[in-house]
Amino acid sequence: MKKLLIALSIVMGSLIPATPLLADGPLGLPDVPVPADNPQTPEKIALGSRLFNDVRFSATGDVSCATCHVAEKVFTDSPLSVSEGIRKLTGTRNAPTVVNAAFNKTQFWDGRSPDLEDQALHPFLNPVEMALPNHDALLAIVRGDSAYVKSFSDVFGVTAAAITMKEVTRAIAAFERTHISGDSPFDRWYFGGEQDAISEQARRGFATFLGNGRCVSCHVIEQDFALFTDHLFHNIGIGINDIQSKVPELARAFQVAKNAGMDVDVVVLSDADTSHLGRFAVDDQFSSLGSFKTSTLRNIDVTAPYMHNGSLKTLREVVEHYNNGGVTKPEDPVNAFLSGGIRPLNLTEQEIDDLVAFMETLTSPQFQSLKSQAVAAAGVSGDAQ
Repeated sequence: MKKLLIALSIVMGSLIPATPLLADGPLGLPDVPVPADNPQTPEKIALGSRLFNDVRFSATGDVSCATCHVAEKVFTDSPLSVSEGIRKLTGTRNAPTVVNAAFNKTQFWDGRSPDLEDQALHPFLNPVEMALPNHDALLAIVRGDSAYVKSFSDVFGVTAAAITMKEVTRAIAAFERTHISGDSPFDRWYFGGEQDAISEQARRGFATFLGNGRCVSCHVIEQDFALFTDHLFHNIGIGINDIQSKVPELARAFQVAKNAGMDVDVVVLSDADTSHLGRFAVDDQFSSLGSFKTSTLRNIDVTAPYMHNGSLKTLREVVEHYNNGGVTKPEDPVNAFLSGGIRPLNLTEQEIDDLVAFMETLTSPQFQSLKSQAVAAAGVSGDAQ
C-alpha cells in the first residue's frame, strides 16, 4: 500500500513540510535489500523460521537462535546485559535486535560478518552459544528429518544428501529479512505529517538530536527514510575505558594469535577484555581499537540494556555518557583511541530529558505494548517494596 511521506526541512531552526513523496512498506523505511542470489519466497521464509527456532541445533538440545532473539522482546534477550547460551554460559556481547537487521551493511557489533547469510553460520559453533562440534552435526539433523528434507527440496531443489549450510543460512536470512518495523510515532510525525503524533517535549528532543546533541551525525536521517545509523564504527568510550592500561599488550597478543589461526568469533565472545578491542579484531587497524558499529535507534526504548556489553541500563544513562564526552563518570579518564567527534556536549537536564522523550517516539506500534508492560511491572515491583 502506498503511504504518503512528507520530508521535513530545517529552516531557521524550525521544521517545515517539504515535498510529499510516495513509498512502499512501513513508513520511515526504504525498500528491504534482498540479495539477487537469495530471493524471498513464502516457502523459504517458513523454512527459515523453523530453522531459527530449532533447539536441536545446540549441543544441549535446548538453545536456538530464538533463545537470544526472542520475538516477544523485539528479537533481543532483554533485559540481559550479555547473552546466555548452553548451560547458561555467558558471552561478552549484548544481543542486537534482528528487527531491521536486513538494512545493516555488516552484522555483529564489530561487523565481522558481511551479511545475514554469513552471520547465521557462527552461533551454531560458538562454545558459549550453541556449541555444536561442527556444522555436520546440524546437517545430520536436517538430512534425517523428513519434513526438512521435503522443505529443502521444495525451496532449493536439493536432495537430502545435497543440503549444505549455504541452503540453511539462506533460509534463515530470508526469515530474518521479514522482520522490519517502521510506522513509529516519529515516522507519522516526520514523514507522515501527523502534527499530534509526538509530544512537544519530543519535538524539543528532536531539535537537540539535530543540534546540541549532534546525535544525527552518526544516527543518520535521510530525506525520505531513517535507519538511524551511519553503518560505521566508532570508539565512544564503552568497554575500552576499562582496559586502557592493557590495550597495547592485548592488541599485540591478539594479532599474534589471529595470525596463528585463532577463531576471532570464539575469542571475542569468550574474553571480555578482547571483546572490548572492537572493530580492531576484524580489520587490524589501530584506529579501530574500541570501535563498535552504530546501532539503530528504532525501538531503542524497548530493547534495553545498551552498548555492546549491555553496560548502560537506561536511555538517560546513554545520553549522560555522551554528555560527559565519552566517559560514564565525568571524572573518568578519556581513552586515547576515542573517536574525534566525541566530546562533552554540555546539555542541560531539560535537554537530556527531552532527548530521551524523542527516542521514546521511535517504537513501532507492534512493540508499543512492551513499554506498557514494563511500566506496569515496575509499578507492581514498587508496590511490593
